[in-house]
Amino acid sequence: MADNIPSHTIDFSSVLAAAVHDMKNSLCLLIQSIESLTEQIPPDNSGAIEQVANVHYEASRLNTNLVQILSLYRAELNKLPITVDECFVDDLFEDVLSSVRIYSEQKQLKVTSCIDGVISWYLDRELIFLLVNDVVINAMRYGTSRLHITAEVKDEFLVLRVEDDGPGYPPVMLERSTEDLSDFHVSQGRTGLGLYFARLIATAHSKGTRIGEISLSNGGTLGGSVFEVRLP
Repeated sequence: MADNIPSHTIDFSSVLAAAVHDMKNSLCLLIQSIESLTEQIPPDNSGAIEQVANVHYEASRLNTNLVQILSLYRAELNKLPITVDECFVDDLFEDVLSSVRIYSEQKQLKVTSCIDGVISWYLDRELIFLLVNDVVINAMRYGTSRLHITAEVKDEFLVLRVEDDGPGYPPVMLERSTEDLSDFHVSQGRTGLGLYFARLIATAHSKGTRIGEISLSNGGTLGGSVFEVRLP
């Protein structure tokens, strides 16, 4: 009798992806509510402002994690589908700085940007925003007082750079930044996931034989960590 009962296989990965998508949408609404709440707090209530800023930061980090997980699910191995269109880098930077404004003000970080002229480039704006935004958020967490983002065209590549005046990247992170995508393992934690996601986005951008890439180093103009993404 039991042999006649049809078996149903649950596609757990699809269920998980749907749940992540739903959580991401709810989290976006929560972040918007936090931003609205911030505007209603009296300027002299520094304690409440700091708490709200920290909640906003953690919510933004969680949202980035969910987007990364969802994108990696859709990537299907090492192929990430992208939508390339013209993007003005000054608009991209403006959106990134706007998304981190609350946390930067609470930490009293001086955030500056420099773009070498008016630069427009063909890229996946949403993915590059996520990449740069995540790097900026991490730099703000470990930087002490200054953060600088720049953009220039060099050797037919768009070079986006994020620098801070913090202690710099630890050696293990510098080593992971040069690993092949196939060497990624979940045991590396969020740091490994973030680097994997950044490299996946960069390498998904290609033009002829040229492929996007990322690099991590220490030093730069501010003496801390330097994150660079090069897009053909």
